Amino acid sequence: MNGRKRTIQVKFYVTEEERKLIEEKMKLVPTSNMAAYLRKIAIDGYIIQVDHTDIKAMTAEIQKIGVNVNQIARRVNATGNAYKEDIEEIKGVLAEIWRLQRLSLLKVL
Repeated sequence: MNGRKRTIQVKFYVTEEERKLIEEKMKLVPTSNMAAYLRKIAIDGYIIQVDHTDIKAMTAEIQKIGVNVNQIARRVNATGNAYKEDIEEIKGVLAEIWRLQRLSLLKVL
């Protein structure tokens, strides 16, 4: 036990069905470290897992939109003119950003 941060061991018994239930709940987190899982549950009472899938998808879309806006800015800087099509494209891109943001907020609520 030299060098261990945690020096006190806590033991308890479970049935086979309880162990299976614990393992199923661990898969939801996901973790394979039963000691860490049980310690977290025992101390905090619950574990919250945040699904970042929507945020990652929205970030990728915003990045694509940013690339489009940069291309438009380069054209405007090169020609000195802003074309009506460019302005309309920017408006469309901004509308898409707002749509994605509203969609992600609705999923949170």
